[in-house]
Amino acid sequence: MNFEELEILKDVTGQLIDFTLNLRQSGHPGGSRSKMHMLWAMLLSGKMKYDIRHPENPLSDRFILSAGHTVPLIYASLALIGEAFKKRFEETKDEKFKIDPSRIVLLEDLLRFRHRGGLSGHAEFSGKTLFLKFNTGPSGHGLPPSVGEAFALKRAGLSDVKVWAIEGEGGLTPGASHESKNSAWALGLDNLYWLIDWNNYGIDNRPTSSVVHGTPDDWFLPYGWNVVGCENGHDWKCVLGAFDKIEQNKKERTPNVMWFKTRKGYEYGIYDNKSHGTPHKANSEIFWKTREKFMQKYNVDFVGFQKPAPAGKAFAEQTYQNLQIALNVVLENEELVKHLTDEMVSIAESIPQKKVTLNAGIFKDKELFDYKKYPEEIFFEPGTKAANRNALRKWGAWINAMSKRKYDRPLFLAASADLAESTNISGFAEPFEDFKGYGWYEKEKNPDGVLLPQEITEFTNAGISCGVVSVNLSDKPFEEFNGFYMATSTYGSFSYLKYGEYRLFSQMAQDCPVKLGKVLWIAGHSGPETADDSRTHFGIFSPVVTQLFPKGHIINLYPWEANEVPVLLAAAFSTDIPIVALHLTRPPIEIPNREKLRIPSHFEAARGAYILRDFKEGRKDGTILVRGTMSTYNLLKVIDELDEKYNLKIVAIPSKELFDMQSSEYREKVLPWEDWKNSMVITNESLKAVEDWIATKKNAEYCLSSDWDGKWRSGGTLDEVIEEAHLDPENILRGVERFVKKA
Repeated sequence: MNFEELEILKDVTGQLIDFTLNLRQSGHPGGSRSKMHMLWAMLLSGKMKYDIRHPENPLSDRFILSAGHTVPLIYASLALIGEAFKKRFEETKDEKFKIDPSRIVLLEDLLRFRHRGGLSGHAEFSGKTLFLKFNTGPSGHGLPPSVGEAFALKRAGLSDVKVWAIEGEGGLTPGASHESKNSAWALGLDNLYWLIDWNNYGIDNRPTSSVVHGTPDDWFLPYGWNVVGCENGHDWKCVLGAFDKIEQNKKERTPNVMWFKTRKGYEYGIYDNKSHGTPHKANSEIFWKTREKFMQKYNVDFVGFQKPAPAGKAFAEQTYQNLQIALNVVLENEELVKHLTDEMVSIAESIPQKKVTLNAGIFKDKELFDYKKYPEEIFFEPGTKAANRNALRKWGAWINAMSKRKYDRPLFLAASADLAESTNISGFAEPFEDFKGYGWYEKEKNPDGVLLPQEITEFTNAGISCGVVSVNLSDKPFEEFNGFYMATSTYGSFSYLKYGEYRLFSQMAQDCPVKLGKVLWIAGHSGPETADDSRTHFGIFSPVVTQLFPKGHIINLYPWEANEVPVLLAAAFSTDIPIVALHLTRPPIEIPNREKLRIPSHFEAARGAYILRDFKEGRKDGTILVRGTMSTYNLLKVIDELDEKYNLKIVAIPSKELFDMQSSEYREKVLPWEDWKNSMVITNESLKAVEDWIATKKNAEYCLSSDWDGKWRSGGTLDEVIEEAHLDPENILRGVERFVKKA
């Protein structure tokens, strides 16, 4: 399309933004307006390959609006496109111009901006905005997923499918942008393109340059990126030239960034930070003043010009009339409508028809999660010493080996915060039996690797994992998922660093009609069992963030010994729940001889709670619910002594979410209210972490937890720390005695 046509599209987009925000009196005009040129250039330069009619197309390029607050620009642009296609289809009846109205924004939708059930206040991968491929808005949260999506495509053999992300320089200041730049370079993501709106202002009344030194060249060239800039981001020749030049300078295995120097609040009448998140007052003098240039240029008159906003529904009616007047500048230009729709259809038809080689049959294979048929090699013999994290290593190696043998592909990709060996997530890349293992991913030497070479990047690792599992390569994406699952790990004490991205992914999994994959969130080295690392690394309180999701959005797993790990993982991944949080501990313990101890098989862990020792005949002294490694291990050391003194029921509680999925008959058998109301909990974590298992506030007085005295634990040997946490055998005996006598 020529510059004149692009100018019309840009001008009309600006009016649609302004009238939408004028009605709602909420939203972000400044950045939305400054990005108009770069967005339309991305859409129509021919460099981005996508199908606007079918945004779910697995071979389309992906787009992430990392600057998610500027979503009014997306809504306005999609509305313009949607109405143009609607008109073209009505005129031609040609199916190639038909867009399902549930998959595109239309003019009337702009009236429902920031209203319940209408267009969201920030960017969401859902409904009418499937063109957006991640939920964004919080600064810094969109760039890590862009890395993950680009990597998933590359790892699937689709390097020619690109990921495009738009961000402002303020969004580059969070640490995740630094982490993402490193990760993108390390992974060799030449299919990743960032577009940076460099306007020098955010929200506060000071320029970004007063805080951040240098230019976008300084921010990206040292990271090994392919960098192209445009000194005038409001000049079509300069902007489109950047898109041409980035391809001319393209280097193999090198990520790409284009920056555009713009004015925040472009043609809005107020500029810089003042234009960030405050629209003009409804039908105010300055609002109408900034309509004059458009009215004169296109010889139109807006309804109610220079008059106050009418009351009630009349304001929405007036707004719709004016939106239509602005849009008609495009719709009444038949050549422009034809060029726009033809160009977008042509772009859609240019998408490479490359076959997706990932075998989707893997996601229908129930054998992978049938723990009762798992090979003996996954489990540990009674009497041997093993940490429960060691079981993750075995299971990870087995499941990717089985995936390779049956489907010639891995199921899981994995990343750790420079703790792959320590947390044992390295197992996903390791050999199992005759399979040599996929190994570490290395962009030149081992592009088939599954373990990403990440540094201490917890937040970004979480975002990358969410990006990976958001890439659905199925040709039936509304019905099934085909892609990769992803696992990430760090210390449990650092779980909070990962929560932000998983929170956004959880929202997407709830609302997005496109099927998404699953993530395994490994909170390694949890509890006071971390011992030598002292209180700075104890995961006692932090892992509670893995519970801060709506019911049914996450499954938390707390295996106490290694043989429960594969069982719990299999049970969790057999469900439709998108996030599984696995809480592991560091120290090796002796694998119990369950038969000798007269406790059930580790297979019972799949139920989320199971009876270790039931009541005997006679008066019942109470129920003990136990969770965690050393808390359970030390309780079992004194179980016979307790059995001699009291009539107790002892219940292992490795997963509340799995327990809640069991039949009412089973739940009533394990924990009827009569037993629960007279119970105590013993846990290696904080009391807050087991609140769902505590029947009443009175019961909490008798529970044993690492924060029993309201203090952070100190460090030392494992025995010293566990004794201080009151989880050693002697303190457990005293705690149970207190419970029995005073409960």
